[in-house]
Amino acid sequence: MRRAIIPAAAALFVSLVPAPAALARPPVKVPVAEGYGGAVATVDLDASKAAISVLRRGGNAMDAAVAAGAVLGVTEPYSSGLAGGGFMVYYDARQRKVFTIDGRETAPRAMTPTSLEGIPFDEGVTSGLSAGVPGTVANWDLALRRFGTMSLGQALQPAIEVASKGFVVDQTFYDQTAANTARFKDISSTAKLYLPNGAPPPVGSIFRNPELADTYRELGRRGPGWLYGGQLGKEIVATVKNPPVTPGSTRNVRPGLMELSDLRAYRALLREPTKISYNGMDVYGMAPPSSGGSTVGEALNILEALPRVGLHEYLEASRLAFADRGKYVGDIPGVPLKELLSDGFAKERACLVGDTALTSPVAAGSPDGSYEPCAKPTGTATPVAQEGPETTHLVVADRWGNVIAYNLTIESTGGNGIVVPGRGVLLNNELTDFTFGPAPGDPNLPGPGKRPRSSMAPTLVFDGGRPVLAAGSPGGSTIITTVLQILVNRYEFGMSLPEALAAPRATQRNTAQTQAEQAFLDRYQAELEAKGHSFALNPEIGAATALEFLGRSRIQAAAEPTRRGGGSAMVVSPSR
Repeated sequence: MRRAIIPAAAALFVSLVPAPAALARPPVKVPVAEGYGGAVATVDLDASKAAISVLRRGGNAMDAAVAAGAVLGVTEPYSSGLAGGGFMVYYDARQRKVFTIDGRETAPRAMTPTSLEGIPFDEGVTSGLSAGVPGTVANWDLALRRFGTMSLGQALQPAIEVASKGFVVDQTFYDQTAANTARFKDISSTAKLYLPNGAPPPVGSIFRNPELADTYRELGRRGPGWLYGGQLGKEIVATVKNPPVTPGSTRNVRPGLMELSDLRAYRALLREPTKISYNGMDVYGMAPPSSGGSTVGEALNILEALPRVGLHEYLEASRLAFADRGKYVGDIPGVPLKELLSDGFAKERACLVGDTALTSPVAAGSPDGSYEPCAKPTGTATPVAQEGPETTHLVVADRWGNVIAYNLTIESTGGNGIVVPGRGVLLNNELTDFTFGPAPGDPNLPGPGKRPRSSMAPTLVFDGGRPVLAAGSPGGSTIITTVLQILVNRYEFGMSLPEALAAPRATQRNTAQTQAEQAFLDRYQAELEAKGHSFALNPEIGAATALEFLGRSRIQAAAEPTRRGGGSAMVVSPSR
C-alpha cells in the first residue's frame, strides 16, 4: 500500500546501537517471534531492528526491507552491499498482485562469451574482471518509488547510524574475515578496513565503517545518479580497472572491463513472477535470470505428480529440476518457462522417479509441449557450475498485508575482495556466476550486458488468494534446495515453520553425490543409501528466513536457530 512520504527522516529512528559500555558481548538474537502489526526476519539483529523501527513509525514492508537491506550492507558486508545486486518478490495488498524486481548485476558491454575462459575460478573471484555492474541501488530506488512511502535518503538513515556508531563483532563476522585474511591483505583498501592491526577484529569489539556511513549519506543526498554515472560510479570503475593491490603482493588481480557507460545504461527491471499451483496453493517466485522460481516450481510440480512424497522423492525431484535448469535457464531469449512449469512436463519427468536413485548427471528433459506418459530424456547433461556460498535473505510483512521476500548479494563471501578506496564498500564478484566455458550452447555463458544466472529464490505462497508464507535463503545453488526443502517440510511433512527451517538439510543438484548436513546423515543416510543415494558431508546448508500468517492478523517470523550464527526474528507487537 502506497502512503504519503514521511517528512522528517532524522526523527524516524530510535537508536539502533547501544552505548559502547553495553557491548561486552554480541547481543542475543531470537530466531522465532509471533505477534501483530508486521514482522521481519533477517540474519542480523541490527537489520531486524531497523525494519521494525520503520514499521512502527508508519513505513510499509518495502520501506522496511530497503532499510534492513542497507543495514545488512554494514553488518553483513561480506554477503551484501550497495555494490551488489538482488531480487525482490513483493505482494502489494492494495493491488492484490505480486510484483518482482530484478536488480541483478550485469556484465560490461566489453564482455564476451570467452572473457572468462581459461581463468582459474579462484583467480576469477579476486579480480576486477568478476565485478558486475551493481544493481542494488537501482533496485532500492525503483522499489521505493513504485511501492514505498519513504525516500532513499530516509531509508538509509538506520544504516548510516549503525555504520557510524558501530556494531558488535560476532563469531560469524570474525570467522568470515579470518577466512578471507590472505586475499584481504593483498588489497590495500580492504586490509585497511577489515584487518585493523593486520588481523580480523576480535569477537566482542566494536566495528565501525565511517567511510560507508559517508557514502550512504552522500547517496541519500545525491540519489542513484551519483552511482550510475556520477562520482561514485567513476570511483567504482577506477577501482575495477586498477585494483589497489598491496605493494609487494604476488597475487594476480586482473583488471576488469567495466566502463562508466555501463553504469549509465543499468536499469532495475520489473518482471512477471513465476507461478505454479501446488497442493491447492499458488507459489510465486523469481523468473530468469534467476533460476530460483523455475527450479523450485518444477520440483514442486514433480512432487505433486508422484503418488507419495518422502525424502527420496524430494531428492529425485530436485535432481531432475536441476538437470533442466542447467540446459534451459539463463539470461537469454526463449527460455521455455511456461513448459518447464507445466503439469504435462512435470508428469513426464515424474515418471523417471522410481524406488531407487537415478544416476547423475541426469539428462535434461524436453519441455516442448508434447508430453508422453513416461518419455525418456533426450537432452544432454550439464554440470553444476561453482557458485558462492553466501548472499543473504530477509522477509518483511506490514500491518496492511504487504509482504516481501528479498535476496541480496555480492556473491562469494567478501565479494571480489576489493574495497573501493575511501568508500567502505566491497565490490561484487557476480560475473563468476557465468559459465567460464568453453561450453557451446550453454545458456549461461557471459555476454555484453547479460545478467548471470542466479539461484536466488525469494518465494511467496498464497492460499485462497491471500499470502500465507514467505521464505528464502542464501547459499549459492543450494538456495533452491533449501527453499524447496522448507516447503516440503512445511506442507508435505507437517512441520511448523520453525521446525521446517531448523530441520537438517540435504541438497541434490544433479550431482553424483548428495551433499548433506551431519544431522541429516545421522538420521537418514542408511535409509537413503539403501535406495541408491550417495552422500558427501556439507557442514552447513543455507541460512533461511521466513514468515507465516497464522490467521486473525497474527504473524510468525522465523530465522535459523544456529546456522550462520542464528538469525533474528521480530514483530511489531509481540503476542503475550
